[in-house]
Amino acid sequence: MLTDETLKALIEAIIYVAPEPVSLDAIAKSLDGEDRERVKAKIEELVQEFERADHGIQIRPVAGGYRFSSKPEHHETLRKFVKSLKPLVRLSKPALETLAVIAYRQPVTLPEIEEIRAVDCGGVIHTLLERKLVVTAGRKNVVGRPILYRTSKEFLLHFGLKDVGELPSLKEFEELARQALGSDLPMDLHAGSPEPQALPTEDLELSSEDSEPAEPSSPPDELDP
Repeated sequence: MLTDETLKALIEAIIYVAPEPVSLDAIAKSLDGEDRERVKAKIEELVQEFERADHGIQIRPVAGGYRFSSKPEHHETLRKFVKSLKPLVRLSKPALETLAVIAYRQPVTLPEIEEIRAVDCGGVIHTLLERKLVVTAGRKNVVGRPILYRTSKEFLLHFGLKDVGELPSLKEFEELARQALGSDLPMDLHAGSPEPQALPTEDLELSSEDSEPAEPSSPPDELDP
């Protein structure tokens, strides 16, 4: 049996990550072997704890379940903060697929990306550069010296990664991309490409001085965490 502290911590985490209000039964079911009434009692304790003035969020019963939300007395400040945030980055399916190729093959050139995707990617690269998800990383020492591309700090921020060494599997990346970049489109990242491997972070630590211009390319009422 879980300790009281562990049980409460798990319940808190479940409510936090749930995209919709999560019911008592759903919480109890995910905690195998835990008594439903004990789970209910711990939820009520959490509700009371988050009602304290030193918490900016609360656990509210909503539509037969529980969810986190900000407290009404803080909404005006939170609205101002939300308005100051950058708009959500939304990308097309080709842009997401190209971003994935760069993430797992970096540093990589435009011809190498186009060989993997079997389509022209110049315009897509331009979009990713504009969105600051990708940066240039010097030139490859081959004929023509094509520009190399790698992911940026902004990319790590969007996906909640410490560094590229934390990149998940391609399948997991597809789901992360849909969530983090606001796309519901299915992605096909596997065609024509063996399982990629991310490079060590130290190989990607390039300053802005290393960057070069890209190749020419075709042109809330309730605030929840």
